[in-house]
This record gives sequence, C-alpha cells and structure tokens, in this order.
Amino acid sequence: MKLLLVGSSGLVGGHVLAMALADPRVSSVVAPTRRALPAHPKLQAPIVDFEALPADAAWWQADAVICTLGTTMRSAGSQHAFRRVDHDVPLAVAKLARQHGTPCHVLNSAIGADADSRFFYNRVKGELERDLDRLGFRSLTHVRPGMIGGKRHEQRTGERVFGAVLTLLGPLVPRRWRINPAPRIAQALLGAAMQAPPGVHIVSSDQLV
Repeated sequence: MKLLLVGSSGLVGGHVLAMALADPRVSSVVAPTRRALPAHPKLQAPIVDFEALPADAAWWQADAVICTLGTTMRSAGSQHAFRRVDHDVPLAVAKLARQHGTPCHVLNSAIGADADSRFFYNRVKGELERDLDRLGFRSLTHVRPGMIGGKRHEQRTGERVFGAVLTLLGPLVPRRWRINPAPRIAQALLGAAMQAPPGVHIVSSDQLV
C-alpha cells in the first residue's frame, strides 16, 4: 500500500507516520512537508509550499490519503488564517489526490463538526467534511476526536488545563468527552485507510477512548 500523509509533523500525524513506516503492509509513505523529516527507506518527504502545491507531482497518486493538518485560533491569529489551514489547504490536498486517482481519503476532523454550527471552529470542520463528501472518493472516513491526549511541541494552556480536569474526573466523564490518546486516533486513521470501506463513514470520539 502506498500512503499519502499530510500533517506528519503534528501530534497525531507523527504517530500515523511512525505506525505506517513500521507496518509491513505499507510499502511507501509520501509525506509532503514544510520541513525535512528524518530519512527512512519507505519515506518520501518532498518539501512543499502549502500555499502553492505542485499540481503535477506524481506522488499525489496513492492508495489512500490521510489528512491530519490543523491549527488553533491562537496559533493562526485570525479566523481567516485558521480557515486557510483547517479548510482550504486540506481541501486543496484532497482535490489533487482525487484528480490523480487516489480512491480513499481519511480525515482527522473534530467532535462537533457541523457545517451549520454557530461555533466557528465546529463550522469550519463541518464545512471541510461537507466539501470532501462532494469530491467522489470511493472511501471517505471522518475521524472525530474530542480532547487529544499527548505531548505537543507547542504549549496549549487551555487544552492542558482541560485535559487535567478530564483526567482527574476519569470514568465519571461520558465516553464521548473523555480524552482520546493521540496513538489511538492514529490507529483509527491508519486502519480506515487500510480497510478503505466503500462510502462515507464517521468514527466518533467515544470509539477513540
């Protein structure tokens, strides 16, 4: 299996990359990135400008694409910049992959994704899911984690405090609101890409505990 992975430098994407490289069923991984990745015999990591993606690159054709791109409002600095990272770039990636014949797409989305939501974050996530649905992938899976557990490179104070509260409350918290460990999310993403079930599928947060 040839896998196209975007977002490999993030928390969840890093776990997907490590799992894919270690999995004998994966013959190669293409991980377009802004920064160089450690070399691996199965890895092709072209340096790209996500604002000007190379439309004619042969590596867009794969058996499946996994997208884990995403940011926060704090990191993005504005709603416009957030939408660019969490909607426009992932959709551009998906369109290019589909145009080159890739039949399967798996998205790391978010709990509450809803194109009609009053909340900007949820609305953007939902709009991306909606727009991906229209591209005609044979297999499309939206994985919707809640609070993601794991050590990030950047500091997210609010998430850290909220995560500590959820950990303290433990089993008292409903399953859909419990912390979803990054490796568990990565397993779900990679599993959906491997299985590539026909149609559109949702993996909810309570399945990621």
